[in-house]
Amino acid sequence: MDSPQPKSKKRPRPQLTLGATLALGLLISAFSGALDPYFLDVLTSMGIAVILAVSLNLVTGFTGQFSLGHAGFMSVGAYISAGITTALFAGNPLGNSAFAQSGFFLGSLLLGGLGAAFAGLCVGIPSLRLKGDYLALVTLGFGEIIRVVFQNIEPIGGALGLNGIPPYTSVFWVITWAALTVFVIHSLVHSTYGRGFVATHDDEIAAEAIGLDTTRYKIVAFVVGAFFAGVAGGLYAHFRLSIVPTGFDFTKSIEIVLMVILGGMGNTIGVILAAVLLTLLPEVLRPIAAYRMVLYSLLLIVLMVSRPRGLFNLNWAALLLHLKKRTTETLTKRGAAK
Repeated sequence: MDSPQPKSKKRPRPQLTLGATLALGLLISAFSGALDPYFLDVLTSMGIAVILAVSLNLVTGFTGQFSLGHAGFMSVGAYISAGITTALFAGNPLGNSAFAQSGFFLGSLLLGGLGAAFAGLCVGIPSLRLKGDYLALVTLGFGEIIRVVFQNIEPIGGALGLNGIPPYTSVFWVITWAALTVFVIHSLVHSTYGRGFVATHDDEIAAEAIGLDTTRYKIVAFVVGAFFAGVAGGLYAHFRLSIVPTGFDFTKSIEIVLMVILGGMGNTIGVILAAVLLTLLPEVLRPIAAYRMVLYSLLLIVLMVSRPRGLFNLNWAALLLHLKKRTTETLTKRGAAK
């Protein structure tokens, strides 16, 4: 795996980015009635994909642990969150109150995230001592076990899935959680833990030799990634309004892994762009429905062969600095010419 992108000396200000993103979410929510519902649906799907991809990037990109069970954590969050809201608001007069809806929805998302984080802890403690293909197999097995378990629990619909989920997910909720995910993971990566993540990724044996508890760093990354995957699952459930266990199978995990690989492992901006691209691509190809999935697969193969380190694996800080420098030089020359 490639090492994460080196940090620029001039770090970006995540607080400003978070504030701007939340403001954008409020603005879109305010005018959502005037916007095309299809556009809002695609935007919501993009936001959920960003949460999933950025959270997996913490585990796979920064810490170097190849996980194939992210859809399993997503399903835990989806079923817990949807189960809570469906049970609470079934014939409950509080369900008509916007304030109650927001409060209980937020609570259900947090509980779904915590449930997924606990599942991540239970899987992580015994399995993160493993490396490489063995870890991938364990996480793949976890995802399949969770799917089979949900298929056999009748109170939540069994194989038929859970229906009648309240439609609480909006663009504002998704953009807010996407911004929080990026903010928290960016802050974590640029903290003391971040240095431990990168050391574990680059050379785990050397990191252990200098006294780093690499298992602890891997578990922290795994639990945080699972938490946000669970939140994404809750948002997804209240967006689709019905969920089935087969919707969180191995294919879904591979889809999330592709976003991380295509964006460049350890490259947050690249992973965000890849999540947006892979959400848009099936929609762009929708007019040729008969060949859509074939073309989608071929495009992915071409991209992976031509850009094995990721389509967006760039040093974004250096690129922005270069563009700023060129713009300043151009403006200075124009001013001198006048």
